[in-house]
Amino acid sequence: MTTQNDAIIAATRTWLEKAVIGLNLCPFAKAVQVKKQIRYVVSAAATPEALLEELLSELRLLQDTDAEKIDTTLLIHPHVFTDFLDFNDFFDTVDIAVAEPEFNDEFQVATLHPQYQFAGTQPDDIENYTNRSPYPTLHLLREASVDKAVEAFPDADQIPERNIATMEKLGHDGWAKLGLNSEK
Repeated sequence: MTTQNDAIIAATRTWLEKAVIGLNLCPFAKAVQVKKQIRYVVSAAATPEALLEELLSELRLLQDTDAEKIDTTLLIHPHVFTDFLDFNDFFDTVDIAVAEPEFNDEFQVATLHPQYQFAGTQPDDIENYTNRSPYPTLHLLREASVDKAVEAFPDADQIPERNIATMEKLGHDGWAKLGLNSEK
C-alpha cells in the first residue's frame, strides 16, 4: 500500500506544483509548499463514515500542531466518493463537522475532485479545472492562515475571476500540455 500511496501523493504534488502553483490558481499555496507545511494524507477509507472519522482526526491533529510545522492538510481519499455528485453531497456533512464547538471556527475545508463542476457550468467547461485534482481531496485550512493570506494579498476577492480568465486563456489544449490527468 505504501508504494500506491507514494504514487498518489506524487501525483497530487505534481498537480499542486504545475496547476495550483504553476498557474497561480492559489497565490497562497507556494509559501506553504516552500516551507514544507503541507501534510499529504492518503485515506484508506472506503465508506463515508470512515472518511468522516479521518477528517475529524486530521482536524484534531491540525488543532494540536503548530502552524509552522503543519499549516494545511490535503486529505486525499481515492477509495470513496469517486463520483463528484456523491462527494458534493458529502460536503454538507463536512460543513457540519467543521462547525462542531470543539473546532471553535478554526478551520475551513475546500473540495477538490477529478470531476469537479461548479454550479451552472457544463462538465467540460475549462473553469472547472481550477478545482480538478488527480483524486478526490479535502483541503483542510486554518482560518487564521487564510485570514492572514487574504489580508496580505491585494484583491483576494478577485482570485476566482482571475482563475477563470487564466483557465480560459490556457484552454483544454494548454491543460493537456501540463500533463495532468484529472480523470483518474
